[in-house]
Amino acid sequence: MNEDKRNIRIDLMTNLYQYDLYRSEQLAFIPRFESDTAQEIYEEMLEKLPEIDGIITKNLYNYRLNRLAYLDRAIIRLAVFEIMFQGTAKEIAINEAIELTKIYSDLDDMKQHKFTNRLLDNISKNMKG
Repeated sequence: MNEDKRNIRIDLMTNLYQYDLYRSEQLAFIPRFESDTAQEIYEEMLEKLPEIDGIITKNLYNYRLNRLAYLDRAIIRLAVFEIMFQGTAKEIAINEAIELTKIYSDLDDMKQHKFTNRLLDNISKNMKG
């Protein structure tokens, strides 16, 4: 079972995005996954979400977590989870988050991936270890 990590990240990003979107509309969300691995990680992430959001919130300056677009919030949450709980190297998690942002979130101005990079860089610098 050598699943492509990028595809797992995309699966997670999609479900995290939908989870947030449905929750904002007070609707029930039933996630659908392409792989069992993504589903297992998703369930663990939901348990850790308050801690992940706390880390993100502490590193947002003049900005609030709920102001982030749903998709950007999903990508950032995923990167923080990978660094904190999966032992993914900070550089790899940040680079993957930037690539996902460039593919799925950047508008014509190309500013979002720079914001994501700065935020995740601040988070990684402020993490212990």
